[in-house]
Amino acid sequence: MRVGVAGAGTMGAGIAQVAALGGFDTRLHDPDAAALDTGMERVADALRRGAEKQMWSEADAEAATGRVAAAPALEDLAECDLVIEAAPEDLEVKRELMGRLAEICGDDAILATNTSSLSVTAIAAPLPRPERVCGLHFFNPPALMKLVEVVAGDETGEEVLAAAADVAKAMGREPIRAADGIGFVANRCARPYTLESLRLLGDEIAGHEAIDRIMRLGGGFRMGPFELMDLVGIDVNFGVARSFWEQSFHEPRWQPHPLQERMVAAGRLGRKTGRGWYSYADGPHRADDPEAPRARGEVGAPGDDPDVVEAPGMRALRVETASLAGLASGEDVVGFVALPDLAEATLVELTRADATSDATAAVAERHFEGLGKHVEWVGDAPGLALGRVVSQIVNEAHFAAGQGVGTPEDIDTAMRLGFNYPRGPFEWARAIGPGRVVAILDGLHRELGEERYRVAPSLRRRAG
Repeated sequence: MRVGVAGAGTMGAGIAQVAALGGFDTRLHDPDAAALDTGMERVADALRRGAEKQMWSEADAEAATGRVAAAPALEDLAECDLVIEAAPEDLEVKRELMGRLAEICGDDAILATNTSSLSVTAIAAPLPRPERVCGLHFFNPPALMKLVEVVAGDETGEEVLAAAADVAKAMGREPIRAADGIGFVANRCARPYTLESLRLLGDEIAGHEAIDRIMRLGGGFRMGPFELMDLVGIDVNFGVARSFWEQSFHEPRWQPHPLQERMVAAGRLGRKTGRGWYSYADGPHRADDPEAPRARGEVGAPGDDPDVVEAPGMRALRVETASLAGLASGEDVVGFVALPDLAEATLVELTRADATSDATAAVAERHFEGLGKHVEWVGDAPGLALGRVVSQIVNEAHFAAGQGVGTPEDIDTAMRLGFNYPRGPFEWARAIGPGRVVAILDGLHRELGEERYRVAPSLRRRAG
């Protein structure tokens, strides 16, 4: 099989690289001659560096380099069996390119779009034989990111989807099936990670550094949501958020946050401008995460009641069904959340109400640190920070699966491979228990009165 790639930018060159490594005769095209030269150099350099890092052998790199040839004219892709367009994310640009490919390539050639946010159905609509058009959404950088979303447009043939998945497997990628919905699988199910974190910040539950720490140390995420926005670009993240909001006719779960717009207006776009949520001007943007406290044997193991922790001078209540103020108004207690449970948790979030004394708060902090847990103080709300973010991730995944966007298994695979999540959303649901997830969401809905916390029907059914 011969694979063509139309577009020699970062994504196009990366796709050509993995196609060649997969054993495919590969043609790389770009209408800009300088961009094509740069793309070909990028492929050769990446293959060489990969061999130096022992990602593949020198022989494999040499063979793959030999399989990639430049295609200066679009007509040079005419003999390709599969062409993947990697043009800029603009509907009319992609439609025009795919239309020309439909004229040039044989009737049996598969035409794939690498779009991450546009409708495959809309791209294919003006083309003759739209049944041969599908999405092949690679993640950046393609050589390192194993996930590929195989996206079915309304007219895409089953044999086309199967063939595209087989090609992705031969390239060493992990293909999943996705319906042609907003954000497909991975980008859709990733929305709550940043959006709910922004709401936590806006509601003054915690500062951005504390939220990032909680997600890293308590949730096992490689990067906190605010670090992630800085890396991607706050303007890019905001643009995606607005796109979701507008395409969905203002779905409450996907409403952008004013803090994003404020940051963009201030020119604080993240790493690329030297300042976003963090400053990148002088050295590392944050200190290294600390080691967990050493457990002290005299503190004792967590008790049998998952909702209450008692120790001399302290009583702590798990705040998931409601805020601490709602559970224990006027009592000298603290609230806590530990996921997936207190025994397994690496971090415990603590909160206090108006009646919580400094002495009780100090005893609680020492107690949980004595269990060998990181401790982070946050404001009062059902689920605190980690419970709130993870519950929204789980909820969005259930909405997506219920609407046929992807299977639970593919959704979990997408989030682990596409975004390096420690667990997929359905794995999180099993670890926490769907009943607890629903309790957090219902508690937020009652206390905040916001529709974005409505529970997906399939999640509520699982919770019984």
